[in-house]
Amino acid sequence: MTEPRTRLFLVTAPASSAEAARPAIEAALGAGDVACVLLRLAASSERDRKEVVRALAPLVQDRGAALLLENPRLVAHTGADGTHAAGADDALAAALDSMKPDRIAGAGGLGSRDDAMRAGEAGADYVMLGDAGFAAEGPAPADVLDEVGWWAEIFNVPCVGFARSLAEVEGLGLTGAEFVALGAAVWDDPRGPAAAVAEARAALDRAEAALAAEEVEA
Repeated sequence: MTEPRTRLFLVTAPASSAEAARPAIEAALGAGDVACVLLRLAASSERDRKEVVRALAPLVQDRGAALLLENPRLVAHTGADGTHAAGADDALAAALDSMKPDRIAGAGGLGSRDDAMRAGEAGADYVMLGDAGFAAEGPAPADVLDEVGWWAEIFNVPCVGFARSLAEVEGLGLTGAEFVALGAAVWDDPRGPAAAVAEARAALDRAEAALAAEEVEA
């Protein structure tokens, strides 16, 4: 089976326990192709955070998805696949130093095109655009679409476009970006995370079909 052109990248809410987070993550992973899960962790002791990751890592990885964390120190002690750094400066440098060459080091929380380019030039495995550090308020969807389209057209470093609603997924898929990320749009969907992921995957499939048709016509 051919791998989709654009894959899903899920970002969890800060998890305080594996038991509370497991049902939603399991449902989401079972509903469609997911490439990565960024497991965000609630503030607690390092021991407790390690326990949460160790309990959830097999669930994610056995589904063929990469498990990413925001803290590089936890990655080495929990069997996670890599880290998601905030910004293009010290945090990314530390992630690259500790993750490479065997694990993933990506960058988000990039406030400008210059930040994104610096992250890519530094060696980030991906740049995430539109996430605004996962704050409740983020850039306008049209602005995110413009940034993702700019990156996907020019650069070889994979791009992750962050969608705050399911309605934004298809448009981001049409840019040709390698990944579309979803957070609360999945976990807070009243139908449940499985329905949200299935809808997102269907939107990306439509985008892929449209891009393929354009290539044939060209």
